[in-house]
Amino acid sequence: MMKPALLVSAFLFSTSCFAQNNSDLELKQMQSIENRIRPFADSMIFAQEWIDRFRADSAFTRGLVQALKTPKSFYYKFDSIKTISKLYAPDSSFKIFTWQIMKDYSFYRQRGAIQMKTNDGSLKLFPLFDFSDFTTAPNDSVRDSRHWIGAIYYKIVLKTFAGKNYYTLIGSDENDERSDKKWIDVLWFDDNNQPQFGGKFFNYPPNDPTKPKGPVYRFCLEYKKDGGVRLNYDARYDAIIFDHLTSETDEIQNKATLIPVGDFEAFKWINGKWVFNDNPFKNVIFGDKQSTFPAPLFDEKGKIDEKKLSDQSKKNQQKTTIPPVPDPNKINDKVNQYKPGESSNN
Repeated sequence: MMKPALLVSAFLFSTSCFAQNNSDLELKQMQSIENRIRPFADSMIFAQEWIDRFRADSAFTRGLVQALKTPKSFYYKFDSIKTISKLYAPDSSFKIFTWQIMKDYSFYRQRGAIQMKTNDGSLKLFPLFDFSDFTTAPNDSVRDSRHWIGAIYYKIVLKTFAGKNYYTLIGSDENDERSDKKWIDVLWFDDNNQPQFGGKFFNYPPNDPTKPKGPVYRFCLEYKKDGGVRLNYDARYDAIIFDHLTSETDEIQNKATLIPVGDFEAFKWINGKWVFNDNPFKNVIFGDKQSTFPAPLFDEKGKIDEKKLSDQSKKNQQKTTIPPVPDPNKINDKVNQYKPGESSNN
């Protein structure tokens, strides 16, 4: 556990950039709002009743917008709020917030907003509206902020091509009761500085049933619920590396049966596209961290090792992503204390 002195130091560091650009009154205002909306941020994940989660989401959103209206709020990190993702672009041109609201195990909806860095510190905000439930083809087109395919982002990778910046967003989506998803989407800004998501950035073999049928404007891996699939950018190889998938029941078309095989695939940024590589670690010596990569489920002849596959399947079935639930009475009390008008609706 972090010592109190270190907690204080971390807090002071996280607010230093904001404090350098703002008055004591504005700093106190931001801290006050953060303290007020933190219980809502917890409740929209941990409250037991869906109606309480949705009420908390509404209260949190209004409070967050109120906070962001504070001059130069771009620099404020909201470090005490742990249930949402807050990522700065590598070039600090924008900050993106994403989070998730769950009704039941068949219904998940992502929320989000992009805050742009402005010269005068005023608020320029693009709310993101999750359109996933209103389309049967989430990979099919470039989308604006009102037709966003939702995900909780955990990585931003900045790449350039022909003098233009492209921000690759990597995120997760709990999807439904049978499967999870990992997304790779590319954010760019048009001539009017409006955010656009997706494009013809992905080049990979068209006949792999574990992947979306190409061409796609954003890439998705869908797999068995709690399958533990890894997908992330690795700076050591300058590549997006992800698990190769196979079906544990020999139903390769059924995404809810897909699990990691134990070897890896990748995308490398080449001439403005993420180009597929089916063997990113060829001729690579891992060194003392090699044991962190699981043994492949294929034997020497390239056939599935049924015992390893069965063992891996049992491990996946034992996993759970349901978080421990705090005292619901305390959380629901905080939600019920919210009164319309407490948060800014301006």
